[in-house]
Amino acid sequence: MDIKDIASFTDYFVIGNGTSGRMLDALAKAAQDAARTKHRRSGRVEGGSHAGWLVVDFGDVVVHLFSPDQRAHYRLEELWRDGKVLVRVQ
Repeated sequence: MDIKDIASFTDYFVIGNGTSGRMLDALAKAAQDAARTKHRRSGRVEGGSHAGWLVVDFGDVVVHLFSPDQRAHYRLEELWRDGKVLVRVQ
């Protein structure tokens, strides 16, 4: 989601979900590994899979990883609806 015209702290959100804590941890690790390998960037992880929400902050890109319940609760797509959805995969 492109939010660079409506937010001052980042340019893009990547929003995804995993069905278990183990999957959320694996997705966060995969995002970090890919950013480090392909772009020489490191991200900082906040939150925890036990809480159902992890954030990997790369500065200009912030990756939000949710459990299905937490994603439905926080509804980031609705909160940031003025942003432009670039890709949607289901």
